[in-house]
Amino acid sequence: MYFRDSMNTSPAIYFAPFQGITTHIFRNVYAKHFTGVDKLYTPYYSNFEPGHPLSAVKMKSLSNQSESGIEVVPQVLSKDADEILWLAKVCEQLGFKELNWNLGCPYPQVANKKRGSGILPYPEMVDEILEKVMRDINISFSVKCRLGYHSTDEIKDLIPVFNRYPISELTIHARIGKQLYAGQPNLEVFGLNVGSFSAPLVYNGDIFSPADYQRFNARFPDIRLFMVGRGVLYDPFLPSLIKGFDQPDQPLTEIRSFIDELYTTYRTEREDNPSVLNAMKEYWAYLAESFDEPVRVFRKVRKAKSFIDYEEAIEHIFGNYKWVGAGKRLYS
Repeated sequence: MYFRDSMNTSPAIYFAPFQGITTHIFRNVYAKHFTGVDKLYTPYYSNFEPGHPLSAVKMKSLSNQSESGIEVVPQVLSKDADEILWLAKVCEQLGFKELNWNLGCPYPQVANKKRGSGILPYPEMVDEILEKVMRDINISFSVKCRLGYHSTDEIKDLIPVFNRYPISELTIHARIGKQLYAGQPNLEVFGLNVGSFSAPLVYNGDIFSPADYQRFNARFPDIRLFMVGRGVLYDPFLPSLIKGFDQPDQPLTEIRSFIDELYTTYRTEREDNPSVLNAMKEYWAYLAESFDEPVRVFRKVRKAKSFIDYEEAIEHIFGNYKWVGAGKRLYS
């Protein structure tokens, strides 16, 4: 176990959502094993009908408003103000303090429907939705977006729109939607616009190691809120490393304990449905990167066709490969 120094003036770190990975089970187990995260965001909710109860699956995934003392923030993907307000009301009744609007999802199947980052070229639509939502919502409303979808020029037209409303926090992933996750975040454009927003800014994009954080902090020392996604999936210790917390003497032991509890909890929750293997493989595609031989590690997991295969693969991995962690191989 490791603890935060009470005098530490470290940043706030939010764990970004990932569809199919950061489920309510994942959030619960992660929060038991690791420190340093200040908020946990749910994968986005979409395709529900206002006025009708959410499905049992969606309601179950909203069952915990916090995990081990870490606030959980639901996220909505929508271009319909009534849909957003309906989910906000459900979240309010369940005890959530905040709803986050996803204007960042870059995938074409989402963006082509003017949802996620696909709505960013249409500031008038964003304005119309925010006007209605902010008038009637009773909990905090935050926004996650990119610098644009087709071009970084799009952020210029969005700034006055965002500034018209009391958005609780604005997370900016410093890429455009068309990039997906390729290339580098555009810190030049981010820097040109950083002083123009009235809402508190949360930075998102390619923080994979403490060194990445330190470089960013040297350039933008006034940014104290960060949303980190892939970096935490690669190395669950990353938030605590960035904050300078004491680390366990045997990190691999903690990783093993975490991954075993995640696996057994999924098996219990899903009644040994084979989808458990898919869930674990999807996560291992990231976690493998913090081992000394990531290709071999992930190949072992990927080949598993049964629970016995998976368990044998895990025994082999933890018995034969080393944990190198954030930034020590690829990202420093």
